[in-house]
Amino acid sequence: MTSVRHILAVAAPALAFLAGSVGLTAQSRIRTAVDTTLVTVGDRITMTVSVEHRAGTRVVWPDSISLAPFEVLGARVGPTETDGDVSLSSVTLTLAVFELGELEIPSFEVSVEGPGDEAEFLRTDRYGIEVLSVGADDSGDIRDIRGPLGIPIGAITIALGGLLALVLAGLAYALYRRVRGRSRVETGARGPPPRPAHEIAMEALAALEASSLLERRQVKDYHIEVSEILRTYVQRRFGVDAPEMTTIEVLSGLDNAGVDGTVRKALRRFLDQCDMVKFAKVRPEPEASHDVLTLGRQLVEDTIPAIPIPDADLAEAS
Repeated sequence: MTSVRHILAVAAPALAFLAGSVGLTAQSRIRTAVDTTLVTVGDRITMTVSVEHRAGTRVVWPDSISLAPFEVLGARVGPTETDGDVSLSSVTLTLAVFELGELEIPSFEVSVEGPGDEAEFLRTDRYGIEVLSVGADDSGDIRDIRGPLGIPIGAITIALGGLLALVLAGLAYALYRRVRGRSRVETGARGPPPRPAHEIAMEALAALEASSLLERRQVKDYHIEVSEILRTYVQRRFGVDAPEMTTIEVLSGLDNAGVDGTVRKALRRFLDQCDMVKFAKVRPEPEASHDVLTLGRQLVEDTIPAIPIPDADLAEAS
């Protein structure tokens, strides 16, 4: 297994930019995210650390990282992305744990170096991880293997009879629905059209914004609610079962659905900020919490489907 020290020592120079004439006048920011906080023994955990820093400075990752009781199985330093005066550097760690209980991924230090001897030191967030056993019952003991159960002939007969009744009932109901649907089509009867997903999401965001959760310092409940609103919107808008998925699974589902990369990147930023409050016990200021809701509203506005123009209108326009 390639050591973390060797990987980071080889990859870190690729993150360095030539030092400019301006010093570290802007404070850098560090973000930490994990793909899950509930695992079984031996499962892999992906931990991503991103540092936003001034262009012309460089992030120096530690030569070796100890995150006991978690084992670092690998580390991958991503390419630095620069947009104007701001750069973004990141490293992805693959972790595993072989202990049970409620454990914590400790923090570690990262430095940002500028021209000369100027340097800024940042620390990652700590994350709580719950580790469950595999194959244990409620008492914690391994369950014995049970032999095959005998089924009396009478029980088999009753079960087959019940199954036949269910099949016949299902066929009758399907026939009823088909006849009823055909009748409604013939008479031209139509129900009200479903409301657009973006209208429902916008109303929910407005209601949350008008609530008193932040005034009552219920920051975690606020971020859970705004996260559920956006996840439900993603489910209705793109057909991805986001409320039941982890952040990584949501992004993968959107990728498979062909959703634009810019939208996926913005949603990743939004969900990461919500997850930090939900799982990492981060407590942002009220202004930062409002910014999360604003980001969610912008995501909905950017993904409202275009209204198709009827062919007749196109003909008149031409």
